Amino acid sequence: MALTLPSSAPSSARQALAVDTRSLNNLKLEAGQNSPDAAKEAAKQFESLFMRELIKSMREATMKSGLLDGAQGDLGSDMLDQQLSVQMSGQPGGLSEAIARQLSRQMGVAEPTFSVPSTLSLPQVTGRAGVATKAAVSPINTTPAPKGRDDFVQHLSSTAEAVAKESGIPASFMLGQAGHETGWGRSEIRNKDGSTSFNLFGIKAGKGWTGKVAEVTTTEYVNGVPRKVVAKFRAYDSYEDSFRDYARLITDNPRYEKAQATARTGSAVAYAAELQKAGYATDPEYARKLSGAIQSALRAQKAQA
Repeated sequence: MALTLPSSAPSSARQALAVDTRSLNNLKLEAGQNSPDAAKEAAKQFESLFMRELIKSMREATMKSGLLDGAQGDLGSDMLDQQLSVQMSGQPGGLSEAIARQLSRQMGVAEPTFSVPSTLSLPQVTGRAGVATKAAVSPINTTPAPKGRDDFVQHLSSTAEAVAKESGIPASFMLGQAGHETGWGRSEIRNKDGSTSFNLFGIKAGKGWTGKVAEVTTTEYVNGVPRKVVAKFRAYDSYEDSFRDYARLITDNPRYEKAQATARTGSAVAYAAELQKAGYATDPEYARKLSGAIQSALRAQKAQA
């Protein structure tokens, strides 16, 4: 027999109803009473049901050993699946948040608010040595990068690795280019007050850029001749923003399509050559200098591994 709880029931008790259809229907009715909280609770139940079906499909696709086959074994597995589906639902940034927002829009009520999880509150995982460590999350890197290749690479490696996993551009390629553009941290693009702009790749602020800008004097090559000019460059809030903006530029702009393709081959020489052909920089020696910087960054990474 289904147990129907009022909207004021504790969350833990309401989550226990994730597999009870009539209680789920009751939650959907509550969500129609212009209550964002009820919409959030109903969304959790929808996500829990979805996760249960997902787990069930995975279990059915797995070869059985025969040791626990039978009605009692199936019952135990089903109860475990129910419990797992409840525990996995309602997590920050999960499916339930998207469902709750959609429900709220359809009902014409204010969208519920969700707290952003802090890296300090993330669950700990146990490494191979049995030591509890924080979940793998790339921290926001706003500490000024140190000068010198080895310290520069070490300071930015974790950020580069995180962006590399998302973009497919090797971390050593990005670290090498950042090192070349900034002189391994010695000549970063800076704001008027002397603070870093976090622009590691010398990306200029074109017409479509709506973010912050740093205006500095730089060297441009016109017909192979170097000239000093004043140019506007993009400014960011962190080094992570700089890496991500660079990755978007390479992966989204058709101009760098060939460079993106060569990045997957792992050839620093080919990648640097394609960037120069696409007009990333005006320096006629850019490809040679960049490929050398990438190889240097790779050596620094290996030495630190």
